[in-house]
Amino acid sequence: MSRIDHPCSFHDLPVFTLPEPGDDSPLPETLPTADSIAWRLECTWEGPDFAEVWQHFLDTVDPAQVRALVIGPWWQNEYSSLAPVVELIASDGDRFPALRALFLADVVGEECEVSWLQMCDITPVLQAFPRLEELVVRGGGSGLNEETLELHPVRHEALKSLRFESGGLPGHVVRAVGSCELPALERLELWFGSQWYSGDATVADMAPLLSGGGFPRLRHLGLQNSEIQDEIAAAVASAPVVAQLEYLALSMGTLSDTGALALLDGQPLTHLGGLDLHHHYLTDPVVERFKELSERHDVHVDLEEADDWDPEDEDDPRYVAVSE
Repeated sequence: MSRIDHPCSFHDLPVFTLPEPGDDSPLPETLPTADSIAWRLECTWEGPDFAEVWQHFLDTVDPAQVRALVIGPWWQNEYSSLAPVVELIASDGDRFPALRALFLADVVGEECEVSWLQMCDITPVLQAFPRLEELVVRGGGSGLNEETLELHPVRHEALKSLRFESGGLPGHVVRAVGSCELPALERLELWFGSQWYSGDATVADMAPLLSGGGFPRLRHLGLQNSEIQDEIAAAVASAPVVAQLEYLALSMGTLSDTGALALLDGQPLTHLGGLDLHHHYLTDPVVERFKELSERHDVHVDLEEADDWDPEDEDDPRYVAVSE
């Protein structure tokens, strides 16, 4: 099941897909100004390869003015690794002094399932863009190929928002995030996914994130889309990081009464402005307790339950919102 869509806006800018190079390519003066939109680049099935699309972009748009960049499908006839794309973008990093936001792999299921995306080490983009404020990466591990997502611990002074959208986020990526030095980070979202697609992260891997010591400015934390959502909720119930948060998301996963009650009986959540639990597996009495939290303390709680779930059927399996 997938709830992944193409974004209409990114970094508060409308997304615009650059027409691919060709005889009917628009003239530069007919395009939006370079700093007014988030530029989306993609390869079509029978069109030019990404290297040609990238060069066309550099020739058509002033890269020095580009504020946000979205990378769509980068392959042609067969799925291929993101590595050459990352290498190409990073090698031209000095030509993008104004770049503040980068979205790697804006791909939906009709183009390629998230678990089939052939990812790579995305550390070079953090090293190439020291002023980057927002990074979104879609894709992770896969049982179908060896091209999995990688990240190495880095220090980045400017990054404020980091999101991994994955149907299977490898534990080594979670550990790397926890080992990064990101003093400006305000928003962190991790979609853990399914073990069938290399989503093997454990609560122990999340320990540095839960301690609250690594990211002093963190205000929005999402630990989502997990098959161990109950274990995560139980750990969050006593995690020091919660005290500094304004928004907490434990949504999209297999959260049941077990994890929800641990959360409710743990440290106070009354300071939160928002608590996202959508796509849950909670019974009505537990839902009522969260509604009471919302009404008494003005905490907005998203309590939309999982689609097609029958709480009366004990054999009805729980599933994460995004896997394949």
